[in-house]
Amino acid sequence: MRDTIVIIPTYNEIENVEAIIRAVFAQEKAFNILIVDDNSPDLTGLKVKSLQKEFGDRLFLLERKLKTGLGTAYIDGFKWCLDRDYEYVFEMDADFSHNPNDLIKLYNACHIDGADLAIGSRYIDGVNVVNWPMTRILLSYFASKYVRFITRMKIQDTTAGFVCYKRKVLSTIDLDSVKFVGYAFQIEMKYKAYLKKFKIVEVPVIFTDRTKGKSKMSGRIINEAIFGVLKMKFKSLLGKE
Repeated sequence: MRDTIVIIPTYNEIENVEAIIRAVFAQEKAFNILIVDDNSPDLTGLKVKSLQKEFGDRLFLLERKLKTGLGTAYIDGFKWCLDRDYEYVFEMDADFSHNPNDLIKLYNACHIDGADLAIGSRYIDGVNVVNWPMTRILLSYFASKYVRFITRMKIQDTTAGFVCYKRKVLSTIDLDSVKFVGYAFQIEMKYKAYLKKFKIVEVPVIFTDRTKGKSKMSGRIINEAIFGVLKMKFKSLLGKE
């Protein structure tokens, strides 16, 4: 039963996109894929179109004219999936930092074990990160601690971008109210699910830094996460989520 779809946002991922698509389709469970491409200058979208001829109704492409951020790419993808009645919707990077073999772990956490939101967690079982410099590991690790301190969420990896949502989570959250566009988007979505008392679980995974292509991390994205979390928490105290 094709009730499950993996959203993969792309911008200049020509070196990775075919390999990640084939790796997801090689899984024992039949996952569909939605690529959300932000008009990549390296013609990532054109490569996806060529692969659609091979994979038929399992591979979809949502093309956006502008690069407006990871958060808006996922929001557009969520809406696309909700319109097509998918029951389980995944977030996943294109660069193999998230192992496609772990998709089934997140799916089982929701489908079998009853979670509403399953997080592929780097920090629930130690620090499971490969090929990152120590400075970035520390930044990510303490960022999650900072978010937990401010929000009081009992989540070890608050910035994780490898996630499975049940449909009811995405249909309950007001997606148009999500404001963050960078990696803080991941925090905001978890916080909104937490405030609505959905069952959130963390599944240990190993995160491996990309070997091809360039990271989209920037100082602006980091600042959004630091100061945006305070604003998000303050709004929730005022009952504005």
